[in-house]
Amino acid sequence: MFELNNTIRDYHWGSENQITELLGLEESISPQAEMWLGAHPGCPSRTVQGAGLDQVIAEDPQRILGADIAQRYGSLPFLVKVLSAAQPLSIQVHPTLEQAKSRFAKENASGKPLDAADRNYKDANHKPEMLYALTDFAALSGFREPAAIINDLAALQPHVNADSAAVLAQLVEVLQGPDPLAQALEFVLGSDQDIAAVVTDLCAAIAADAGLCAQVQLAELVRINQVYPGDCGVLVALLLNLVFLRPGQAISLAAGNVHAYLRGLGIEVMANSDNVLRGGLTSKHIDVAELLDVTIAQPAPAPLLEPVGAAENSSLYQPDFDEFQLQVIDCPQAQEPVTLQLHGASVLLCTAGSFTVRTAQAEKTLTRGQSVLVGADELPASAAALEAGTLFAASAQER
Repeated sequence: MFELNNTIRDYHWGSENQITELLGLEESISPQAEMWLGAHPGCPSRTVQGAGLDQVIAEDPQRILGADIAQRYGSLPFLVKVLSAAQPLSIQVHPTLEQAKSRFAKENASGKPLDAADRNYKDANHKPEMLYALTDFAALSGFREPAAIINDLAALQPHVNADSAAVLAQLVEVLQGPDPLAQALEFVLGSDQDIAAVVTDLCAAIAADAGLCAQVQLAELVRINQVYPGDCGVLVALLLNLVFLRPGQAISLAAGNVHAYLRGLGIEVMANSDNVLRGGLTSKHIDVAELLDVTIAQPAPAPLLEPVGAAENSSLYQPDFDEFQLQVIDCPQAQEPVTLQLHGASVLLCTAGSFTVRTAQAEKTLTRGQSVLVGADELPASAAALEAGTLFAASAQER
């Protein structure tokens, strides 16, 4: 087992100190947006000896990853994050694996630097992800039915000025035409209309009307606009499902799903990639044409993820992506060992209490805030709660 030291990223949308409070760590940075656990070269975990986890794995991938994982992926195929959002993240979508491979190669061939501000693809991998909520969590995910969007636009038109009402009427016409959601997204992001003025007007109208404020979807627009005033992404948010997760619920986000995390604390697991195409609520590069090409513009309910094979005090989440799964051991008191359902190299994180982790080669007690990488050569493994606590175990799925 490799005990890990992990970096907290200070993106502006992060909370003041929610991650260090969760894990009982010394507060060293603020805002606190994401703590990365894994071997992503952009911010790898480090062993207590100081070596980057990506380097450690590269020295002996067959042993640490396992022969199957090493052959399929060549590196740790997933990345774990403790994510704390005090403000909305950018509206975004991720490419398929095929899209990422071909378009990363195309941008490389063009000579565009990897750190260029207008670069779309940072690597050749896709970035499906899941999020397990630790607190109440709000997000946008996937498109609403056009009829529901039209109803909201119709309710707003009498409350805004004539210019804004005319733009909203145009958006209604788009939503009544062919390929309505893709065309609506393009209208909001790429038309020559003054969308900022429309957003400002409609959010003022919602805030001034108790009946409109009582509609959760509309009230959320006002909340987002307070952080990103006049941003086109506020109107994009009206096109998307508003999702509220309770602690212990999870959501799964595949390629092509337009989404944004709004607020809350959670454990995020994803394929080991940093490919993000943005569509608002950001000061970063927005490539409307590329975003539209990658987006799956079809209405769909929020993709909630239910556990499979749940046992006492243990739940296993297996999204439709081979790169990762997440086992949650949540014990109200001391407990006998639970088998860890791991395949290949695995990342373990204790967020409460303490656990004794036993592998075929070693034994280690993890307390709140501690994390380890368990190598494939150490499996099988188990974890026994020494007191009430929670342990997260991420690994690839067995194919």
